[in-house]
Amino acid sequence: MSDVHRSRPSPSAWNVANAITVLRFLLVPLFGWLLLRDGGSDDASRLVAFTAFAAAMVTDRADGELARRRGLVTDFGKIADPIADKALTGMAFVGLSVIGDLPWWVTVVVLVREWGITALRFVVIRRGVLPAGRGGKVKTALQAVALGLFILPLPDAVDPVQLTVMSVAVAVTIVTGIDYVLQAVRLSRDSRGGTV
Repeated sequence: MSDVHRSRPSPSAWNVANAITVLRFLLVPLFGWLLLRDGGSDDASRLVAFTAFAAAMVTDRADGELARRRGLVTDFGKIADPIADKALTGMAFVGLSVIGDLPWWVTVVVLVREWGITALRFVVIRRGVLPAGRGGKVKTALQAVALGLFILPLPDAVDPVQLTVMSVAVAVTIVTGIDYVLQAVRLSRDSRGGTV
């Protein structure tokens, strides 16, 4: 029985789940162009940008579930999937700041947290894996909703809702980032203790 499992070939990186991930990468420049078109003042482009953003966020969930259900999890997918997410949300944050809809400090705080934690994962990978917790999933969902509200050409009356959701998203982004740093410190400390 174990020989059968041992001889089972690894799934090819050329599979439908990874194809969806690559499609998300390709949507990033299109989304960015639509968002920035005419300095963000073209409502039709903003609506199409929102559609591209929403489609990419929905397929993020779909490709992960598909890969797990069909046994298509690959090293490429493990690396490319979170990078595609960060490229998309990063483009949204930067684009919204460029057109003046979102303060730059918000974008800087979020990007430093996102790419900082990604770098941290690579640094500690020799000692263990920092698992994506429930807080990380809540953070991603809140960011998606907040960004969607800012991308859509909504009336000024909705501004308080946009600002409230974005404030909660940024707060959760910071708190979960601190949690990941503490996990990395504990992981590093435990691994050193185990090697003594």
